[in-house]
Amino acid sequence: MLFKFKSAAASDLIMLEADGRKLLKIMLGDDPVKGIVLAADIPARIAALEAAVAQDEALRQQHAEQSASDQENDEAVVLDAVRLSQRATPMLKLLARSLAEQSDVVWGV
Repeated sequence: MLFKFKSAAASDLIMLEADGRKLLKIMLGDDPVKGIVLAADIPARIAALEAAVAQDEALRQQHAEQSASDQENDEAVVLDAVRLSQRATPMLKLLARSLAEQSDVVWGV
């Protein structure tokens, strides 16, 4: 299944289900199959994504520092091979363009 995000301000953004659901959970707290983000709500959605990206980067930095110091850690953190920033960047661009043109973002499968 694929998620297709649409806005009058930009080209369609198509994501695999797992990636789309992950970003929707970050932005909205849930992952509805169909939905809408109103233009007025876009700044809050951008802030949520940017905060999650910053948290992911901080976790990766901490993990790298721990690995570099060769400390054994019983609570090993498993990091996704693809950074959240790589998954979120296309969505952030779509949201930024939509905000600039005051256009809603809708999605479905």
